[in-house]
Amino acid sequence: MAGFHAVRSPLYMVKAAYYAVRGLLRVAGKQIQWWWVPGSYAMEQHAARTNQLMEWEQVHRQVKATRAWRGIVLGIEALVLGIGVPVALSMLPTGWLLLAAAGVAGALAHYGRPAGHSLIGTAVVAPRFRKLNADIVLRAYYAAGLGNPNKPELHVQFGSPMSRDARNTGSQVVIDLPYGKGWSDVMNVREKIASGLDVHVNQVFLTPDKTSSRRHTLFVTDRDPLAVRAGTTDLVDCKPRSIWRPVRFGLDERGNLVELALMWVSVLVGAQPRKGKTFSARLLALHAALDPYVKLIVVDGKNSPDWMKFRLVAHRFVIGTHPNPNDPDPVGNLVAVLDEILAHIDRVNQVLASLPVSVCPEGKLTEELARDPRYPDLRVLLLVMEEFQVYFETEDQAVNKDIAAKLSRIQAVGPSAGVVILSSSQKPSGVGAGDVGRLFNRYRDNHAVRFALKCGNRLVSEAVLGGDAYAEGFDASALPVGKDYLGVGLLYGQSDHTPTVRTFLADHPDAEKILIAARAHRERVGTLTGQAVGEDIAREVRDVLADAHAVFGTSGRLPWQILAGRMIEHAPEHYADLTADAISAQLRALGVPSVNVKWDGSVLKGAKADDIQAARAKRDNGHGSNGA
Repeated sequence: MAGFHAVRSPLYMVKAAYYAVRGLLRVAGKQIQWWWVPGSYAMEQHAARTNQLMEWEQVHRQVKATRAWRGIVLGIEALVLGIGVPVALSMLPTGWLLLAAAGVAGALAHYGRPAGHSLIGTAVVAPRFRKLNADIVLRAYYAAGLGNPNKPELHVQFGSPMSRDARNTGSQVVIDLPYGKGWSDVMNVREKIASGLDVHVNQVFLTPDKTSSRRHTLFVTDRDPLAVRAGTTDLVDCKPRSIWRPVRFGLDERGNLVELALMWVSVLVGAQPRKGKTFSARLLALHAALDPYVKLIVVDGKNSPDWMKFRLVAHRFVIGTHPNPNDPDPVGNLVAVLDEILAHIDRVNQVLASLPVSVCPEGKLTEELARDPRYPDLRVLLLVMEEFQVYFETEDQAVNKDIAAKLSRIQAVGPSAGVVILSSSQKPSGVGAGDVGRLFNRYRDNHAVRFALKCGNRLVSEAVLGGDAYAEGFDASALPVGKDYLGVGLLYGQSDHTPTVRTFLADHPDAEKILIAARAHRERVGTLTGQAVGEDIAREVRDVLADAHAVFGTSGRLPWQILAGRMIEHAPEHYADLTADAISAQLRALGVPSVNVKWDGSVLKGAKADDIQAARAKRDNGHGSNGA
């Protein structure tokens, strides 16, 4: 500001001199006008038009006397100035003279400036804001159709005094709607309320009241708070974090800090492309990366550079859906990774069950146990699924079902074992068909916490946030559009409140810096594992033919339904969601024919044990295809 005014100081001096001369002329003009007695001519003319000679003479004499007296006053003033100014110039010190001259010039310049102008400009342009009062608020609500001022039973009332918020960023008041009006009514006319208040809709925030459906809080900001960036994340300090502590996620519309707890939940992030979805999800993963006791598994379905630097710390890293330079078999590796996670969940539960009460009093995973080097199997695991929908739409339907079933099972049993799921998608609906579509919807809908940035329409918003969120008035398709609003979204399910969040930013250089530090933290405590230290993904191979033959027992033939059920009992960690259609397709692809089987008085399709054994022998002799 000092620089702004310093550069413009010569202009200020020119303006002040001009306004001072203008002010001097105005003072002189006002004095001359005062001496001439304004209005005297009109009085004389009125007396002349009405033939009142005596009145005209009386007015004329009074005017002459007044002018004479005022002329004497002005003469004395001129005499004082003519003598006093030269005397002062000769007797007073230079400093006092300059100070007096500056004061007189400043006063004249202030008096001579045009209306609405200032001598010195403003270095900061103040934003336009609406100062609310009761009349403006009532006008807005009545214009929006939420009441009628002419009917006492339809009056809008106030439940609190009008006040400024704690940060002095806007005005707030509690509104009581007329009986019969409720929360859905006010949410449907939010834009009309903004119009009635003469502000932008982004400046109007409505919060329901728990005490009454017709009561809510109206908060109107002085400027659009969502257009103000939240700033860079504090993770750039690269200090170790704990996944057991909430992530500093962003700021809400009131400027309050919004935190997101990752433990015991799964998080879904959804949005249109290029609205900040990946940056928001990556921010959560970076927090987990700075905890050296968290095992990271990153699956990037869109094969982009956004997650590539996570290879510095990721225990497992899968990228893409088709073979590529970064991953020769992404789909196969994903299936192996999901098997590894399921095995991890089983080990965690087994270890927790074996611990004494003194170490694990409630039989649950704790922060102390997860960081105890004596129990390496109890580390918290974060599974990142970027654009997870692509793995429900691969070219192999059997693989789609397998992946869908495994993800759904991990989501169901993983949180209690310390497995946190972070999913993101730009296509949260209309994926897959049949069992795959059902499992996709189940996986999507079972995320406990959802963060929706700008969505294309209400249906997409509802798919991300859930139907309950839209019923409560939250619609991510109504979020503002533009570069100023990147990273702005609705956080649903974290608490009873659903804030509109401006997320903190970690750009690519910041993310790389954080991940380099995260690797150093892991190296220091010895928790760097998996592909981050050069290990390949371990892929456990199951012999489907051998497993199928083993469950026949003394039976020569089994229907596909019975065979699938027995295989689930035989190896639940691999066949937990196996269906009759799935095992039929796998075995027929390996050369096992589908035959009629009599079972409980019915004729069903199934397989013979001899045919399975023949297919195994043919394969082992090198005449068939390998199955796993």
